Amino acid sequence: MEKIFESFLWKSRLVVLAAVIISLVSSLAMFYMASIDSAYMIAHLLDYPFLADADRIALRSSTITHVVELIDGYLLAIVLLIFALGLYELFISKIDDAEDSDNASQVLVIHSLDDLKSRLSKVIVMILIVKFFEHALEMKFESPIELLSFSAGIALIGLALYLTHAADGSHK
Repeated sequence: MEKIFESFLWKSRLVVLAAVIISLVSSLAMFYMASIDSAYMIAHLLDYPFLADADRIALRSSTITHVVELIDGYLLAIVLLIFALGLYELFISKIDDAEDSDNASQVLVIHSLDDLKSRLSKVIVMILIVKFFEHALEMKFESPIELLSFSAGIALIGLALYLTHAADGSHK
């Protein structure tokens, strides 16, 4: 009875495959959407040299906002990909190609749950920085306190980056 239960318990980890597959498909969908958005943005830029000055300035501003949104989309796709690979390696099986290959990126090799959390948190911090930048592009400073708040936000971003860098033990 104990052997049957332990076998069932061990095989129950395969339920994680649902999260792996859904995360992988979601990652591919985000890569697809960001790539299509990128193609449309580039297509709109073909008219850029022929626009009037005011229209060119508006298109430039719009393009910068779109580029920030594209970065955000790609970073989210990366989070989902790292999550899928990490869950698979932690609960199902090691990925032989990642372990054996000399040119495989060590970013995608996950050894523990803390390792997965650490890698995800770094990408999430980058997404938050991109979102901050996206909002900063639209900000209009009408008082000194707004400018001071914006400066404090930048200082906190620097602190967050420093702390994530220091947490790795790599003070290069």
